[in-house]
Amino acid sequence: MAEQMVSLQSLQASRLEEKLARELGTKICALLKEPHVIEVMLNPDGSLWVERLGDGIELVESNFSQTRAEGLIGTIAAHYRTTVTRENPIIECELPLDGSRFEAMIPPVVSAPCFTIRRKATRIFTLEDYVATNIMSAGQADFIKKAVIDKQNILVVGGTGTGKTTLTNAIIDYMAEVVPSDRLVIIEDTAEIQCRSPNKVILRATSNVDMLRLLKATMRLRPDRILVGEVRGGEALSLLKAWNTGHAGGVATVHANDAKSGLTRIEALVAEVSSTPMPGVIAEAINIIISIAKTNDGRRVKEVIRVKGFGANGYQIEPI
Repeated sequence: MAEQMVSLQSLQASRLEEKLARELGTKICALLKEPHVIEVMLNPDGSLWVERLGDGIELVESNFSQTRAEGLIGTIAAHYRTTVTRENPIIECELPLDGSRFEAMIPPVVSAPCFTIRRKATRIFTLEDYVATNIMSAGQADFIKKAVIDKQNILVVGGTGTGKTTLTNAIIDYMAEVVPSDRLVIIEDTAEIQCRSPNKVILRATSNVDMLRLLKATMRLRPDRILVGEVRGGEALSLLKAWNTGHAGGVATVHANDAKSGLTRIEALVAEVSSTPMPGVIAEAINIIISIAKTNDGRRVKEVIRVKGFGANGYQIEPI
């Protein structure tokens, strides 16, 4: 009976894979296998775009069928036992084929179906790779490495699609290399962080269990370092408290346009759960901020700063 159940599940998985491959089409399937592809995006007008690491966004198809897009979105929704309707027009999940992040919308929030596939990385870009491709300088890389060894808390900031998670993966990879015995607890809402450390626990937020609850539970998992994929809400305060109370050496990301704006963004997130401003707590918890941005020549690490404290004139920062 157990063997029959396994066989049935295997058959269902195979059929789903075939159907998804057919609806995605050979072009998208090929793009998802390219090591440097970051994102594949379908616009409501049927234009299909791809972004590769180090390059701009390129048009790869101009007439992707609306019917095909609807079928793909419906198939993925059915896999997760949900539906995408006018009343529920957005789905955010993982692509069943490879775990890539999948976000799709249908009317009325858009004029026609559209989706974005954030490809799950198949290899980790190391800090050395960042130096070799001129995304960061050798001096910046050396400073980040020392910060990891010294158990400094690092905040990676940038706008949408700037590569915050990819850079965070490079930092975590170095962490796994130099402190392999450290117990890492990783919290994220989508499976984007890559970690080869042998001693790790990965926690995934859901619609029923949010990041704040996971951070509170993390304290009982005996972490040496706490890593958060992206800080988006009031969990920022819990993270700061954890970093300040014996769990230093962590990494987190947040949306901000530059390094100093990362501090004010954290202030705003803390304000969601506390009426008391806490710049002193923020300055004590966050030691290093790395700002990454898109430029005409590709991604670049714009700034690396050290946060030295908070005083009468505001945050005391030192550019590196």
